[in-house]
Amino acid sequence: MQTISEFNHLLMSLVAADEFELALKLKSNLSSFGLFPDNWTYSILVSCYCKKNEPIEAKSVLDHMLETGFEPNVATFTALINSFCENGRLRDAYEVFDIMSRIGCEPTINTYNCLLKGLCYVGRVEEAFDLMESIKKSSMKPDIYTYTAMMDGFCKVGRSNEAFDLLNEALEMELRPSVVTYNTLFNGYFKEGKPLFGFGVLRRMKERKCKPDYISYSTLLHGLLKWGKIKAALDVYNQMVENGLRVDERMMNTLLRGLCRRARKEKVLLKYAYNVFKEMSNRNYVVYADTYDLVVEAFLEIGRAFEIFNEMVKIGHSPKTFTFNIVIRALCGVGEVRKGLTVLMLMHKDRKPSRIPFNFLINELNRQGRSLPARNVYGMALKRGVVPKRKPRKYLAEQGTKIIHVKV
Repeated sequence: MQTISEFNHLLMSLVAADEFELALKLKSNLSSFGLFPDNWTYSILVSCYCKKNEPIEAKSVLDHMLETGFEPNVATFTALINSFCENGRLRDAYEVFDIMSRIGCEPTINTYNCLLKGLCYVGRVEEAFDLMESIKKSSMKPDIYTYTAMMDGFCKVGRSNEAFDLLNEALEMELRPSVVTYNTLFNGYFKEGKPLFGFGVLRRMKERKCKPDYISYSTLLHGLLKWGKIKAALDVYNQMVENGLRVDERMMNTLLRGLCRRARKEKVLLKYAYNVFKEMSNRNYVVYADTYDLVVEAFLEIGRAFEIFNEMVKIGHSPKTFTFNIVIRALCGVGEVRKGLTVLMLMHKDRKPSRIPFNFLINELNRQGRSLPARNVYGMALKRGVVPKRKPRKYLAEQGTKIIHVKV
């Protein structure tokens, strides 16, 4: 390298590629090339330390730069202010801002936006709002990043309505909100327990030709699920599928559980629960154990409980006692006593059963007039320290009755 400009180009390339250690090592060898740092060299080093998230080191470079008679440009000052703000070091950020004023370097709207975001980051929302108001009164006008930062600050402290007012103000100024701007509102409404307000935001985005992204939909869906708005969540889920967006595994499980619970009263939701369950199987999602328990219960209505129960056990999940009981009850309800006994045997591996499943089995065997198998089941219960409420009918000769042999 023959010139400092060539050196700076190489140094800048390393920093841009996040090769910070190589960049700093190269800088330490600068004198071996017979070169001396210039204004751009120092600016690149400030940028390097800021990207490394070491604002104190960056400030040291800035101080040395000023001591040697160089003057940083506004981009260098802004990068350092932003680095301090992202670390919550507002005092240091304002100190750099004061240096700017002393040497006559005029801040840009980007500089003010960094300070505004920093204030919001540490919860000093009122100061941030005052700063924004002072920007409005100056010759410098706020841009959409100013509004987005302030909206985010309001949303973080539960003041989403004020954030929405700022969105309207930005639109009146003919600024064009980005998807990030709208996403702050989805997050704010979610945190405040008002996820249904997100549909208004979604509608406004579409009216403004701003396409919602994965974060938009997933934040809205997460909020709806969190606050129990299952039908609305199903609508958002369907929109995500239509737009080719993948819903994450955790939310798919939450949606499926919510649909199964709601289907206890609204049977029409069973088909949607089944569709979500099949989609999870098709896409190789992991169905959580507590989700399976609810799916088994819900699918009793469509005759799929025993099938899903077997699938659950094969995967290695341990069903709840309630799940065992409802499957046995369902099987007894359709006369499938042998399958019911198979489920009871599985239950013995993990826990001591109550008298409830024995009652179901004995009751169904009595109904079928099969008192001897009923006695076998009753004896099995007693041997395990359980006294069923139901008792076998008095034994009569059972002509043509197939006896079930129960291994006790």
